[in-house]
Amino acid sequence: MKRNLLLSIFSGLLLWIAWPPTPYTTFFLFVGFVPMLLAMENIIQSTVTGKGKKIFNTTFLGFFIWNTLCIYWVYNSLKIIGPVVAVPLTLIPYALGPLLMATACWLYYRLRLITSRAVSLVALVCFWIGYEYLHQSWDLNFPWMTLGNGFATSHKWIQWYEYTGVYGGTIWIWAINILLFLLYVGLREAQATQTRKKLIIAFALVLILPLGLSLFKYYSYKEQPNPSNIVVAQPNIDPYEKEGTIPVYDQIATLTHLSDSIGQRNTEYFIWPETALSQDMDEDRIYTENSYLQVRKFLNRFKNANVLTGGETHKFYTKRATKTASPLPDQPGVFYDRFSAAINIENSSKVQFYHKSRLVPGAELMPFGNALSFLKPAFEHLGGATGNYGLQTEPTVFYSQSGIGAAPVICYESIWGEWVSKYVKQGAQFIAIITNDGWWENTSGKDQHLDYAKLRAIETRRWVCRSANTGISAFINQRGDIVQQSKWWVRTALKQDINLNSDITFYVEYGDYLPKAASILAVLGIFLIGIKKGFNH
Repeated sequence: MKRNLLLSIFSGLLLWIAWPPTPYTTFFLFVGFVPMLLAMENIIQSTVTGKGKKIFNTTFLGFFIWNTLCIYWVYNSLKIIGPVVAVPLTLIPYALGPLLMATACWLYYRLRLITSRAVSLVALVCFWIGYEYLHQSWDLNFPWMTLGNGFATSHKWIQWYEYTGVYGGTIWIWAINILLFLLYVGLREAQATQTRKKLIIAFALVLILPLGLSLFKYYSYKEQPNPSNIVVAQPNIDPYEKEGTIPVYDQIATLTHLSDSIGQRNTEYFIWPETALSQDMDEDRIYTENSYLQVRKFLNRFKNANVLTGGETHKFYTKRATKTASPLPDQPGVFYDRFSAAINIENSSKVQFYHKSRLVPGAELMPFGNALSFLKPAFEHLGGATGNYGLQTEPTVFYSQSGIGAAPVICYESIWGEWVSKYVKQGAQFIAIITNDGWWENTSGKDQHLDYAKLRAIETRRWVCRSANTGISAFINQRGDIVQQSKWWVRTALKQDINLNSDITFYVEYGDYLPKAASILAVLGIFLIGIKKGFNH
């Protein structure tokens, strides 16, 4: 038992070492699961009782180590509520993913009881992808540790993400790990020579063909010239001082000064970070808001430019118009929504809004709000919409006066490949990520977030223009190369001539078809396990 636990811990450490932002260690992803698979095989082949429970506990340990070491920075964003109180809350993202991962392994064991190892291993990949797809789709979403994200520092290896998205990377990692596992256990099982040869050939092909195809695509890929000048600003304002300590006027003045310092007559977009307009604004009265007027004054010097920025906004209703609307205190019959919004301001009366749709569980969204709707009156008495922002169900593309389509992606949303691809399908020619990563402080979280943006560039073949409040701001080209980037906690602005693109990739056209198909197979596998168990009773 001790040996199996050590194997599980070894897997967790290998996967951590391989994970972004650590460079040059990505190849450990191809062997990281082998010790875990060996530990499960040891338990299955043993004579101990309670094998399912032992597999669950053993794999959970390794996955917990991997997840916790990779996303340790989550604690930093929660400790403001109290260093002690934050600990149990932090355990939710640390442990929830590993619980789902261990469940996938337990289901693999249950299927092994009724079918062959080969079939069960294929099912294990489906169970795993099913967990990943669930973890990006439900109210407790946190797809940060989706396996395919692990190639973010080695983007030259996965140029074929334009066909598969990150789930193609998940399949690739599992396929190589499983083949190595089968080769290893074959040594102690007197595996037939012919079988071993087939496994070696399969391993070589599964490793070399995707890698070779990707390198070929990377070095042969040419962007079609269609230039547009973009400026991203990084004001470097402490996120804990944005509201109250530093006047809103001064914050915007910092942004306009940075933008003006490198802006050109042909600059199409000035991109400012999430919540750059920190004063809460009424969307229906935006033209009278001081923040809006200050931005419009800045744009007088750049007649054809747009400011794409983030802000806190709200809307009032005379009825509960949305599921997230809350009653306005002391005004019966009046309801309101508040939003984390992206705002596009230009030299005209047109203002475009987009409401952040992939919300952070707990901080911006009450998980399972429909199921827990009976608690809504209690929360309303405690102050209304805390942890319950309004959202929209489809993305909105911002269009400039010259017709350029921009995808306004707010912070957390940038780790959803299919969501970002929807903007592109609607006409976005480049991706604008506005974020505020300062909550995590100078940890690997900000670097991982930047690296993941490279995957969106490859999936969609769009430039990514990233404006971060405290870092890291960057420009990423259509191959996923970081062309420019800022330093952490530095006040600066960057400008770049990017190439707009209107072509649609296979992934943009068909989205997350791989996890949807794998999830169906996973459900069928669970159904089969349930039927067999029923027959056995």
